[in-house]
Amino acid sequence: MAQSRRDTSWHFVGQASAFPNVTSDKASALNEIYPCGSGREPEPDSSATGCKVFFVSDEKDSDATPVDLNDPIKALDLKNQILIFQYNGKFHAIDHKCPHSSFPLSQGIPFDIEDFGVVLSAGIQCPKHGWSFDLFTGMADRNAYKLTVWELQLRPATVILDQGENSPDQEIWVRKKPRMG
Repeated sequence: MAQSRRDTSWHFVGQASAFPNVTSDKASALNEIYPCGSGREPEPDSSATGCKVFFVSDEKDSDATPVDLNDPIKALDLKNQILIFQYNGKFHAIDHKCPHSSFPLSQGIPFDIEDFGVVLSAGIQCPKHGWSFDLFTGMADRNAYKLTVWELQLRPATVILDQGENSPDQEIWVRKKPRMG
């Protein structure tokens, strides 16, 4: 049996409530601080960076390891890093590295892709050269560059930490999309 080129195992990356919901009306760089909360209202005295970055090895069944964005050596080694964030209530998992300029997209700004005021999709703009990528297809706004978009699942939490919440938390799992054919 031939082994696939890249691992397609699922990797747990955290609880959904640990990711702030970055909204289009307050969007700035993802690595900035945003209020946390699982509902519409942020939880008082709770905040986090708008994104999390994980290192995922090519080895089968490896764990996703958090990357400290304040560590200049680890933060700049962008190979095999995934950027995960919530934008307008939807979770996204993409490569951390801009495919055009190898710049960390954690410094990028998410935005709505609109046509005459109608929101068609969502994108992220790399601040190095201003290129933008669609968060669902990975397609660039110019040339044939394509950002890798990871498959993401929200699963029921296996451990409920706070029994007082009205809605149970969910776990975020990601994997490299399997190649077809």
